[in-house]
Amino acid sequence: MSIEKVEINDESFQPVLSDPSDKEALSGKELVGWRNSWRRLKKNKGAFVSLFVLAFIVLLAIFGPHMNSYTYYQTDYSVSFQPPSSEHWLGTDKFGRDQWTRIWEGTRISLYIALLAAVLDLIIGVMFGAISGVFGGKVDLVLQRIIDILVGIPNLIVVILLILFMKPGIVTISVAMVITGWVNMARLVRSQIFKLKTQEYVMASQALGANVFRIIFKHFIPNSMSLILVNLMFTIPSAIFTEAFLSFIGLGLQEPLASLGVLINDGFHAMQSHYYLLIFPSIVIVALMVCFNLLADGLRDAVDPKMKD
Repeated sequence: MSIEKVEINDESFQPVLSDPSDKEALSGKELVGWRNSWRRLKKNKGAFVSLFVLAFIVLLAIFGPHMNSYTYYQTDYSVSFQPPSSEHWLGTDKFGRDQWTRIWEGTRISLYIALLAAVLDLIIGVMFGAISGVFGGKVDLVLQRIIDILVGIPNLIVVILLILFMKPGIVTISVAMVITGWVNMARLVRSQIFKLKTQEYVMASQALGANVFRIIFKHFIPNSMSLILVNLMFTIPSAIFTEAFLSFIGLGLQEPLASLGVLINDGFHAMQSHYYLLIFPSIVIVALMVCFNLLADGLRDAVDPKMKD
């Protein structure tokens, strides 16, 4: 049996001509980063409906007080405790103040306090946790002891102490919630950074001479945004409830200012004879709490890379 030798040279190969405009086609749609998360969020019906309900409530909080000719502090004793009518859509309180205007003005103030507290929690908590996680060692030990001390102080005691030195109002409530509210955010960011510190791209950035703050803002924080966003969405309803609770027990906003807590407190004292004063603000705060929590749950599932279709 003989084996035939075959000579191979350049002429044995022929180049395959390709069209430069013909690019690789993917079998499916390219879904990257937040686009993929948005697609997952839309599949969560509860979270998606909650997003539209929250947008509707925010619009009413912005434009609702201007939809009639009344102000939230305007009194008219001739129409005290008037039930809902064409003139006063949600009725009036004991001072004859229009409840429609006061409810949406109160919703605006409650959302403002909650968002302010959430933003301050975001700034303080993220930076505190990032510094603690990046430097580690003695710096981390000292910062964690500070957190342990703040966790051991009840929020109600902080509020009472602040009221002794400050006038009850929006600033006092915001400061009280911020003093200890950022602790959970700091702990989550710190734990996330400890995981990211061992990643190759972080080591490569360090080897190239990047300073600490560049690594924090270019690598650690962007890669922790999903965790930060989800925690922020849980912080907002918690802040709304805290404001409502403090106003309900008389440690928050004072008359004639309106917030959901103030309105629920007024309705509580008159609920046996004028139920509408309690029902309408209660519906608004329950809707806010439920929708924010459903949206937070939906975001948590949407940004989790381990979730599969």
